Amino acid sequence: MKKILLVALALLVLTMSVAAAEGEIKIGQVQYAAHGTKCFAVMTVAMQGDVIADAYIDEYQFMAAGSVGVPNSEADFGTAFPEGKVLASKKVNADAYSTNMAAAGSTIHLMDNYTAIENYVIGKTVAELEADVAGKDAAAMVDAVSGCTLVDTLGYINGLIEAAKAAK
Repeated sequence: MKKILLVALALLVLTMSVAAAEGEIKIGQVQYAAHGTKCFAVMTVAMQGDVIADAYIDEYQFMAAGSVGVPNSEADFGTAFPEGKVLASKKVNADAYSTNMAAAGSTIHLMDNYTAIENYVIGKTVAELEADVAGKDAAAMVDAVSGCTLVDTLGYINGLIEAAKAAK
C-alpha cells in the first residue's frame, strides 16, 4: 500500500511540475479589420507563456437574407440592417461564402484558408510573427502561408498578433 501511495504522490508531483513548466493559458481577443472595409474579424488566441497555443478567426459582414445571421438578426437588433441583408458569420456560412469566392476564381474553401492561417501562427511567439511580416506586402504573405490563397493573409496574421498582445 505504501508503494502505491508513493507512486501516486510521485506522479502528482511530476504532473504539477509539468503543468507549472508549461505556464498558464491566457486568452486574447480583438475585433480587427483584416479584410477591407465591409466586414470585421474577431481574432482569438490562446497563449501558453509567450507562445500561441491555438488561434481562431471568424469574420462578420452583411450577407444576403437567407444566410444564417448572428443572434437577434430577426428581432429588434436586425431592424437596423440594410434591407434584404443579415449580419452573418463567414464561418457559419462558409459554404455559401466559398461559392462566392469560387466565382471570383478561388479554388480553396474559406475554412481551409482560415485553418491554414490559424495553423501558421500556432507555436510561434509575437516576436517571431512580427519578424515574419516585417517589410512584407500582402502578396508576399499569401505565398508565406502554405495552403492559403486569401489576398488579405497579412491582415489576418496582423490581427492574430494583436489578439496575442491582448492576452490576459
